[in-house]
Amino acid sequence: SASRIIIFDAIYDEFRNMLVERTNKLKIGPGDDDDFGPVINEKQLGAMLNSVEQARKKGATVLTGGHRLSAPEHRDGFYMAPTLIEEADPDDEISKTELFGPIACLYRVKDFAEALALANDSPYGLTACIHTRSLHRAVQFTQKVQAGVAVVNAGTYGSEPHMPFGGVKQSGNGWREPGTEALDVYSNLKDIYISVAPGSV
Repeated sequence: SASRIIIFDAIYDEFRNMLVERTNKLKIGPGDDDDFGPVINEKQLGAMLNSVEQARKKGATVLTGGHRLSAPEHRDGFYMAPTLIEEADPDDEISKTELFGPIACLYRVKDFAEALALANDSPYGLTACIHTRSLHRAVQFTQKVQAGVAVVNAGTYGSEPHMPFGGVKQSGNGWREPGTEALDVYSNLKDIYISVAPGSV
């Protein structure tokens, strides 16, 4: 899931309010009809809750969520309420970490240049997306964003079996899996030279 959401100042307040409203309607549970399930283990849940608390202590605002779910249907799993945070410093840990959980930080920017600079100001670069009506801006984004996967007008996709997948910087290990590129990852190339000149070697 996207952990950083960068929004133009002109629409920030409206977008934030709509996102909080939509987030509060998400269904969390183990079923196929739920929007998402638990995090992978208790250690990861604790790390995410701690990240939220540290951000709060440094002045960030938790718009919704930020706690472990305790309803009867959630007691047997590591469920965290979907969490939205604003006013976190871009240099804080929560802004610079791959969270792998239901936490997203919102950032207000004045224009595309500032948005792109903030998107690239991270030690990680797995996936990134842009929502725009401008084809020029979409092409600019896909060329300049520092991510292994760039998406236009859709979410931050995960691995697809027919497409190469991997990140840049500290995301991933530099390989591109799966897709046909996986053949390169799992193969060792060998050059073979055969002389067909006549002779009695």
